[in-house]
Amino acid sequence: MGRGPGVAAALFYGAVAALVLLGVRDVLFLYEENQCSMTYMYEYPEYLKIKLPKKISRRFPAYELYLYGEGNYAEENKNLILTGIPVLFLPGNAGSYKQVRSLGSIALRKAEDIDFKYHFNFFTVNFNEELVALYGGSLQRQTRFVHECIKVILKLYKDQEFAPSSVAIVGHSMGGLVARALPTLKNFKPEFMNLLITHATPHVAPVMPLDKYLTDFYTAVNNHWILKAQDVRNLTTLSVAGGFRDYQVRSGLAFLPRLSQHSRALFVVSSAVPRTWASTDHLSIVWCKELILATIRAFFDLIDETTKQITEDPKKRMLVLNHHFVRHPAKFFEEDPETLTELKGTLIWMKIKSSKWTYTVYNESDGKYFVFPLSNHRKTYSHVHCQNSMLDTSSWIYGCLNSSSSMCLEVFDLSWKAELLPTVKIVTLKLQEYPSLSDLVVYVPAINGNKFTVDCEFFKEDSRMVQLPVTQLFSFGLSSSKIVLNSTGLIYNVQLQHFGQIYQAFKIYIESHCQPHKARKTSVYRLHVPWSHEDSITVSKVPSFTEISAKLHIAQPENDSTVAVLNIYSSSDCQYEVTIKTSFSQVLGQVIRFHGVSLPVYVISNMLLAYGGQLSTLISTGHCSDFVSALTRAAKPYKVDPFVNVVKFLLGFNWFKDIWNVLFLPELDAVLLNKQDMWFPLVSLILFLFGTGIAYWGGILFSSSLRLLSSLWLSLTRPSGLPKDSKLMTPRRAFVAILLVFVSCTTCGAFAILIIYLHYMFKVIKLHSNVRIEQNVLNMDPKHSKETSDNSSKETVKNCDSAETITKAAAAAASPTTNTAIDNVVNSLKIHITIINLLTWIVLLSLPSLIYWFKNLRYNIRLDPDPCRTMAIILVSTLGILMNSSTTKVKSSKLSKIAAQLPLPLSVAVVAFGPMHLYRVPYFVICSLLLHVLCCIL
Repeated sequence: MGRGPGVAAALFYGAVAALVLLGVRDVLFLYEENQCSMTYMYEYPEYLKIKLPKKISRRFPAYELYLYGEGNYAEENKNLILTGIPVLFLPGNAGSYKQVRSLGSIALRKAEDIDFKYHFNFFTVNFNEELVALYGGSLQRQTRFVHECIKVILKLYKDQEFAPSSVAIVGHSMGGLVARALPTLKNFKPEFMNLLITHATPHVAPVMPLDKYLTDFYTAVNNHWILKAQDVRNLTTLSVAGGFRDYQVRSGLAFLPRLSQHSRALFVVSSAVPRTWASTDHLSIVWCKELILATIRAFFDLIDETTKQITEDPKKRMLVLNHHFVRHPAKFFEEDPETLTELKGTLIWMKIKSSKWTYTVYNESDGKYFVFPLSNHRKTYSHVHCQNSMLDTSSWIYGCLNSSSSMCLEVFDLSWKAELLPTVKIVTLKLQEYPSLSDLVVYVPAINGNKFTVDCEFFKEDSRMVQLPVTQLFSFGLSSSKIVLNSTGLIYNVQLQHFGQIYQAFKIYIESHCQPHKARKTSVYRLHVPWSHEDSITVSKVPSFTEISAKLHIAQPENDSTVAVLNIYSSSDCQYEVTIKTSFSQVLGQVIRFHGVSLPVYVISNMLLAYGGQLSTLISTGHCSDFVSALTRAAKPYKVDPFVNVVKFLLGFNWFKDIWNVLFLPELDAVLLNKQDMWFPLVSLILFLFGTGIAYWGGILFSSSLRLLSSLWLSLTRPSGLPKDSKLMTPRRAFVAILLVFVSCTTCGAFAILIIYLHYMFKVIKLHSNVRIEQNVLNMDPKHSKETSDNSSKETVKNCDSAETITKAAAAAASPTTNTAIDNVVNSLKIHITIINLLTWIVLLSLPSLIYWFKNLRYNIRLDPDPCRTMAIILVSTLGILMNSSTTKVKSSKLSKIAAQLPLPLSVAVVAFGPMHLYRVPYFVICSLLLHVLCCIL
């Protein structure tokens, strides 16, 4: 009977853990294959170290500045007589300065192609591979060093004819944030930087807000860009995200908030970048050949022929970036293209009157013009769509302004309205927007050996626009929405109604049925998200059965009424069946992707509830339940979730917000998540249950590990017997505490926390070993003991290697006093195990600053600033008392009831103020432990 609830709890939390693992699997493993090509150097890469002024070197001993080069180019630049355009590369978290080689090498090859008419000098900064995504204390230092580097770089060009006045910056990961922080420096001149390109940079918020320096840095940078926009008015910014392959920095964090409406900022996902069309992981984004090529092409198009530097015209900069990163018309960039032109040459003119036309070209000896009169089509159709499988950069489609009987004299080049896709270039025109055009002209050039196809059709918009409502979230993929596209057109637009939230995730199945015995082109499927540049493109051969994942990086803004669309660029002889289903595993993946970082918050909240439950049962019954049992009874979502949601609701009223501000309470994290469109119904409940499951299995794993370690300890040493009540603090213990406080002040707080944690763990292992021995002795069969009293001692000696200790314990086994003493020790052990569980998470949250300190020991033995120093001093003092405490004093304390009740409001506070500020969480745990210490004293 007693096992029933335990089995039910294990099954339930087993299912919860399975859901967590399913979501983690979707994020870490279930994404598209890497479609990027590797970039290769044609010559051996060299990094010329730039000698910095001694003052700068002394201020920043760990940082260095390099100039990238290869072969003869590297040799020529050893004297630092530079004539190119300076570009500075900033690596990110744990990034190497050598990551610049892909950009530098391809830029060098491009310059060689044009005989060095223009070229770029790529500089790179060595940040000593610091973990700035996890420790924010060095971000300000990196920013100041970059500022000094820019001044040094510009001085290298001061005697040149076309000396630059600014430096273009390419920042990877946190390097992009460091670049954005430059305008916050007092002495920084805005003209020093006119172009900033960031790759996989988390602009919105830190990936893991593990210390206050990190969150404060983000707040300062983002507030400066919003409140002092005049400082960046001449800066053009491009942020490129990696898509779903990048699970380290989700693409939504790379979005530039508030600046998306600014005319000089642009955000794109790499899967939507023309001629790239591939998702990149966090590292491959710096070497993805397709993306690097787009970046270098943009750099060369940004050059002003007069100054031979990057143009100072912000309008042109945005035109170039849009051309290469948003919509590519399959033509070389021109700032002011000549759209009005004349068609010259004695070519064949052919008039086409049908509404649908296909022309396949192979070994064409003479060029042709195909003319489509628009007068008749305007009455019947609203749009015209043409596509061309010849992916060259020449003009191919025109609008006729003045037509004679057989040919056009003056035309409007419509090729600039085209868009490049992986297998075709397309153009779709609304006839009503071109009332002056009399004819549409398609140009087919003379070619030799190449085969391509040109298709055109006129259609009504209503006939190609269909609506497909998405399935409900809780349909779990059991239901589906389906639509059949019966007509044989070239283009379909399937509107995905009610698809705009980040927690939605679907699988779209497209099945094509084609007429037999016909040569067919591939079909292109594009999931177009109109409120952000995060389109994804899939190319499929027909007939085929294609599966597409549909999920979002950025939720639809409240004031946006657009609809996500599935564009199907089809083969004309095929019919399509589109089915959409909710993908439950991908929904879980979205929860983990957007909120997985917050899971430690909910785990610790559950542990605090279990801790409070243990103290309550100890006071009421005199016995303490183990951690897993206490967690099963006490960890209930209704104890935490409703309070957070009620406060979030009340903060919508000004009167409550005023009271909140008067109390100097920080902003509720749920409100901040809501501002970022990340808060959705039931998310807190789901995360709480996930946290309970992790805490449950973590507790079982810890208990098993503790039992294993105690067995190992018993095999190595002799048991020392149960501890007797002793003083909470002795001179020796006080000395150890003072020594650890000294360590935290002179080295690293996280190091002191780790030492006290290991010390506490060692004492718990010893206590667990002794309790096991005593319980084994008490559990011996009394009859068996009497019949074989002589042998029992021998067996005990044989098992435990301590005859004297075990014999004494056996002699006292019948004593009620001994039973009480063992019960008290067992109760204390259970409380200690829970405290160790809580401390484990505190150690994990402080580990990044410890790793950072350890990596930089050769430069400074003291971590400064140290986000864990204050916490370490408090913890060392607290745990020095707690590890020697027992539950006897807690039960008799006047503060025991308060100590048992306090973990509940603290668990609520953890969920209210911790998800976006992980560094706050340990302090709520410390508050509970401090009161426990007071119970031991008072």
